Amino acid sequence: MHMYKSQAVRLRRSFLVFCLHLNMATKSLATCIFCKIIKGEIPSFKLIETDLSYSFLDIGPIAKGHSMVIPKYHAPQMHELPDEYLADILPLAKKIALAQGSENYNVLQNNGALAHQVVQHVHFHVIPKPSAEEGLVIGWPAKEMTKDELQKVYEELKGKL
Repeated sequence: MHMYKSQAVRLRRSFLVFCLHLNMATKSLATCIFCKIIKGEIPSFKLIETDLSYSFLDIGPIAKGHSMVIPKYHAPQMHELPDEYLADILPLAKKIALAQGSENYNVLQNNGALAHQVVQHVHFHVIPKPSAEEGLVIGWPAKEMTKDELQKVYEELKGKL
């Protein structure tokens, strides 16, 4: 009898997790500008839409054709987004990059305020880089590390994967 009860509890938990996952696929935040764009409450220059993703021109572009690709799931940061949404986004970013026609481009995705994320909804920028002056301009303040320091970081990271 005890075994039966524990199996029933596990089955109920599995069912609740499954139901929660189904509801999360349509999860949105009423105050989120990107959720409003997806719902059509705010107009956009829509480029491509799938069951899981939505893409549009950025209204504050840093280059001609600067576009956004967003999941139709409200998650503030990438690690909170279900994998199927991530798998849908990169092929759209690729199509947009090809349509932009620039041999050089950036695909940018920021997580958190310190990483310069402004809208708290996962989003990917697809930014053409037609010249040194146009598009994304970044510095790369590389940190020098010894081989031992790199080994330590490697072991820490590898141990968590």
